[in-house]
Amino acid sequence: MLRVDNHDGRITVRLIHCSIFAIAMLLAAAGLTESPARKTLVLTVADAIGPATSDYIRRGIGKAHEDGASLVILRLDTPGGLDQSMRDIIRDMLASPVPVVIYVSPSGARAASAGTYMLYAAHIAAMAPGTNLGAATPVQMGGFPDIKPPMTPDIEKEGSEKKSEDNGQEDTEAPVGQDSMTKKMVNDAVAYIRSLAELRGRNAEWAVQAVREAASLSSEQALAQGVIDVIAEDVSDLLTRINGRTVNAGGHDVILDTTGMVTEMYEPDWRTGFLAVITNPNIAYMLMLLGIYGLFFELANPGYVLPGVVGAISMLLALYSLQLLPVNYAGLALILFGIGFMIAELFVPSFGALGFGGIVSFVIGSIILFDTGGSGYHVSMSVISAVSVVTAAFFLIAVRAVFNAHRQPVVSGREELVGSTGQVLEDYEESGLIRVHGEIWQACSNTSMRCGDKVRVTAVNGLVLSVEHVKEES
Repeated sequence: MLRVDNHDGRITVRLIHCSIFAIAMLLAAAGLTESPARKTLVLTVADAIGPATSDYIRRGIGKAHEDGASLVILRLDTPGGLDQSMRDIIRDMLASPVPVVIYVSPSGARAASAGTYMLYAAHIAAMAPGTNLGAATPVQMGGFPDIKPPMTPDIEKEGSEKKSEDNGQEDTEAPVGQDSMTKKMVNDAVAYIRSLAELRGRNAEWAVQAVREAASLSSEQALAQGVIDVIAEDVSDLLTRINGRTVNAGGHDVILDTTGMVTEMYEPDWRTGFLAVITNPNIAYMLMLLGIYGLFFELANPGYVLPGVVGAISMLLALYSLQLLPVNYAGLALILFGIGFMIAELFVPSFGALGFGGIVSFVIGSIILFDTGGSGYHVSMSVISAVSVVTAAFFLIAVRAVFNAHRQPVVSGREELVGSTGQVLEDYEESGLIRVHGEIWQACSNTSMRCGDKVRVTAVNGLVLSVEHVKEES
């Protein structure tokens, strides 16, 4: 209530205060009734699927849940990647309480190999025009390609007759060895992608073809065959097209309401970038070699400190990277044996056998160290060639230097004194002082010497030199 008095100034001030209070109350009431803006978190993956990608997507889904986002959109463009990282990503998507949309974009992008499995696991599978997916056949890691023996005509005919008797069905019994392992891998991948297709209600038959026959589809074909849910030009068009769809996330049916939804980009941070760098097979390979050479140099030359510090840090980073990557331990052992053989060549006279064997072992081990087929995780041949040439040249130069050093005469120590010439510093009969290489020694001889005579050292007996007189040529 306002108290009216005779002072106009006081009445005006009180009216202003009441007006401000009323406006503040209205604004507070409006703030309480206004719902917060709904948002979707947009992630971007444009590389091979690996440990860094898995960590980035896991943290992105966690951030979306913490921030109360209604949707996660993963823009995907990948040639494939590591099986374990792919399965980790799919496990996070299946457990996510926030619906995850995988959107293969922009035009020209692909979701090959591991990307196809991820697309099947997403709550909503979308593609941009001009994109493709498929070629999901698993490739065995850590070995050489299968080499099948040639079939004789009789065996070929027998196989054809057996196939026709089985009504065109292939024999399920695999031969022993590499083919058995390949068949087990393919069957496991088929069962996995089929379960994802059945979970999301997508085309399971084509998924099996993508694994067994490496089949691929364009975005239009994928939509027509029920592999994906929608084709969209961009993220805004995607949000419009999926509005009102019902998905099951976290065990609950969720109706997507994307009207007026705000998009927020979640870019990879320094952690993801650092993890991506050190888990690059080329970088991990170089770190491992740098660690080995640094520690070897420090052990061979104690006290330099810097090579040991650099080598220790590099080796720790390499070990961390190797435990994240699918390392072929036979390749790692061949690399270590190769370096060991080349080092042994410096100390064991093998006429180059150890050095040559070490180079061969080193190159073969480097080639199969990350032999991951078409996943994109392997050491570049140019890197292997450069490192092998430099390593071989280093050890060959070192071996040559060792041989040359053995051929050179002794230039220091007790052995170098024998044969050296000096000058007598005083007259003596049996022993006296002489100067050799600027040093004064006690000397003994069978003949008497005079000051200024030239003598030659014939033996070293403790701190006494045996000398003989050198006749001066006239």
